Amino acid sequence: MIIHIKNLRLKGIIGIYDHERVQEQDIIINLEIHFDGTKAVETDQIEQTIDYDTITQQITKLIRDSKFYLVETLADKLLNLVMQEKRVLKARVEVDKPQALKNADSISVVAEGERN
Repeated sequence: MIIHIKNLRLKGIIGIYDHERVQEQDIIINLEIHFDGTKAVETDQIEQTIDYDTITQQITKLIRDSKFYLVETLADKLLNLVMQEKRVLKARVEVDKPQALKNADSISVVAEGERN
């Protein structure tokens, strides 16, 4: 099974320029989390699945408590956070920074990982 978290909109400090170091910016997160959902379907119990609310809270806390310079670093940290959940088989994290370029909707960085 795959859980998608789409367009999680948060505010945080990210960037290399002086004004980016003091003013929070929009950060948009998209996640794709692959896992074996067999037990979750059989039992209909939250303990047998990926708790996406908990993951969302952890992501929110990470962004709130951190001040990354690079979107690449944030994407990697988010991927590591998601992969800490033992049931995750594979994950894809996309981080968008909408105000990064004047003439573009956003820039984004994708980090992907797979359990061995």
